[in-house]
Amino acid sequence: MSNQLARPRTLKAWLTLLDKQLLPVQIESRQKVLAALTDSRRSLREIADLIQNSPALAISVLREANASQNTLGEPAESLENALNRLGLQRTQALLERLPALKREEIPLALRQIQLISQHASQQANGLFSGRLARLWQEIHWGSMLFLAPVWALVSSYPDLLSTWEQRVLVNAEPAQKVEIDMLGVPLLQLCLALAERWKLPEWICYSYRLLLNDRRFLAKALLIARDNQHPLHQQQCLDADPDLQRWLSHPANCILLANGLALSAHHSWDGQHSLRWQQLTGLYLQLPVADLQQSIHQQAAISARKLVTTDLWHPAQAMLWPWHASHLISPEPPPANKADVQDWRQLCKQLLSEPSAFNNVLQLTACASRTFQAGGMQRVLLLLSDRTQSKLVSQHPIGLNESALGLSLDPQQSQVLRTLLSTPGQLRLTPENIAQFSARLSGAVKELFPSEHLLFRSLGTNGRVVMIAVCDCNGAALDDNRLQIFAKTAQCIERALSNFANRGR
Repeated sequence: MSNQLARPRTLKAWLTLLDKQLLPVQIESRQKVLAALTDSRRSLREIADLIQNSPALAISVLREANASQNTLGEPAESLENALNRLGLQRTQALLERLPALKREEIPLALRQIQLISQHASQQANGLFSGRLARLWQEIHWGSMLFLAPVWALVSSYPDLLSTWEQRVLVNAEPAQKVEIDMLGVPLLQLCLALAERWKLPEWICYSYRLLLNDRRFLAKALLIARDNQHPLHQQQCLDADPDLQRWLSHPANCILLANGLALSAHHSWDGQHSLRWQQLTGLYLQLPVADLQQSIHQQAAISARKLVTTDLWHPAQAMLWPWHASHLISPEPPPANKADVQDWRQLCKQLLSEPSAFNNVLQLTACASRTFQAGGMQRVLLLLSDRTQSKLVSQHPIGLNESALGLSLDPQQSQVLRTLLSTPGQLRLTPENIAQFSARLSGAVKELFPSEHLLFRSLGTNGRVVMIAVCDCNGAALDDNRLQIFAKTAQCIERALSNFANRGR
């Protein structure tokens, strides 16, 4: 749904554009809801449950219901209220107007930000709904829809999310400067204006106003929250400031805390930004940070099980593979010297020799690893397949830690490895596609190669894959010269495999 026109630069222009933006929905989700709307046996509660499984459907129904209300009526803050207000026929007409696409056709950035919202809702329900049971609906919908203005923004311009991540999280540019450069207005100001126009739940508007206009209480609370090891002193500080204590106990803070936890976890569980949100949540719930972290991790695991995905980055993944380890921009690789080029040519000559110069596979793979290294690859892992292609065993790793020695992988645990084993081919990971493939990689490989610039190449003979090469330049970007040398090295290795298979014939 990328809009190819020049991006707006004023708040009014953004509101005009985004207010008209129809969010794409998955075909399967829409069909299920349309079928339920025409089924007289279905209750509004059941229909609402189906709709809430699709964030785009949920916000579309709520927006339509609130847009049609009279000026004296209260906004609909739940799907059941929205369905009652619209009626089944108008709801059906709305759903038929929405663009319905296959899952993979919906912009990746939009699905990614909606996944974070669903994760935030799980955190909010798990951490707060039990304590505030009568407010569970406000907690659920407030946390789920808090980032809804960003959904519309990313749906219009899918590249905005990756550009913002690159500049703010990787390059450490000031967020407000980046937002002005990209949007012309502060992001929080745009989100508040959209939330008010769409009449989103009041807790959402309250949270945006707090972040925009009144951060005094937030700053004071964060300062007290840092002293998490001394709860008695924290309570004394709150008792000495009744206004702050009253603000901190406001239930609307639940949705801000849940989204703060989800967004910071998307980046890094162990970063300072994430720790601050954990400390603040611990102060709100009057829990030690260690106990709170256990609960947060439990909810993250539940969220990951509910929201199974193969091409998105779930915040729970960052507990195993930190975001910053996979999203760092490394320095340029050093240029190849003449000695390396000469070594590479000699090794290629050995690989291409006829008859084969190798007496066994171990000799061949050792030469293959050295050739990749001489060609500019600083970390090399060759994974040799067994005859049944049910196991991959590492051979002659270069530039990797000891865990690479004797590493054995089950290719069924990784979609990338399965695909590369099925037919000879190559996969190049870059900052632009890392999120798409990260969930499909083997965890062991990701630990060995915390890199955004990575090459996979399946190598074989007569159409059958024999081994998979994984290489990079210590995380640095790969220039065209190294890519060409990598490709030529792979061709030499495949010729060597063919010569070795035909030896003695």
